[in-house]
Amino acid sequence: MNIRSLTRGDGVVIGAAVVLFIASFLDTYGGDGSNIPNAWDNLGLLMSVYIGGIAGAALIVVARALPQPRKVVGLDLGQFGVALTVFAAWTALWTIFDPAGSIDTNGFDVQRGAGLILGLIAALVLAGGAVATPLVPPLQAALLPAPKPVAPQPYGAHPQGGYGYPGAQPQQPYGAQPQPGQPFGQQPAPHGGPAAQAAPAPAAGDFSPFWFAVPVPRQLFAEDGSPNPIAELAPGTWYLAVEQRGAALVAQTQDGRRGVLQDTSGIQRG
Repeated sequence: MNIRSLTRGDGVVIGAAVVLFIASFLDTYGGDGSNIPNAWDNLGLLMSVYIGGIAGAALIVVARALPQPRKVVGLDLGQFGVALTVFAAWTALWTIFDPAGSIDTNGFDVQRGAGLILGLIAALVLAGGAVATPLVPPLQAALLPAPKPVAPQPYGAHPQGGYGYPGAQPQQPYGAQPQPGQPFGQQPAPHGGPAAQAAPAPAAGDFSPFWFAVPVPRQLFAEDGSPNPIAELAPGTWYLAVEQRGAALVAQTQDGRRGVLQDTSGIQRG
């Protein structure tokens, strides 16, 4: 599991789940002369709203962090989690309208407690974040920033950083060329100079394998052209490009799987 693949929307889901858990310990019902139980005294309410919402959030986060999608009763793990969060929000909404339900109140006026109100707010935010994340681009941004590039090391020094990081070379945008006439081993010009201007990608016949990192999570597709992704490349991890196919790259993951990276915009070479 790679937590760097989590998005801002996943952060909203995690935060709402924490608030929902706290709300389960607060008062749910109040009234003149009546006891004020929390959600743990009402199994139906606890499982349908609080535990259901938290379980949905956990499935969404786990599905995002896994390298390959998993299925539950024919649904992707993340989709199943979204369905649970929506169910929890729907149940919380109707519980606010009828807080007592089938509970015998003995004629007392039942009032809505902080646990129900805060639980409803958390459940709505949880479901909203789960549904909106695939649709709203700002929520799809990485939750954790990519690590800063590692400073160049002398030739022969041990590599540092993520998987396969070559260490001895500074990062350059994919396709960038060194400054004309630059001596071997000299650092490239600062950003914006002649050496920083991107050149066309090398021809397929001149391709040499190299290490690269992606700026945001990117899907890796099977080499046979299947539309289903086989893995997700995460920022902060180095991958090996083994072949070029037009504008796409054939990349190899840490566990040896190979696939086609169709979106190569913004990648950085190691």
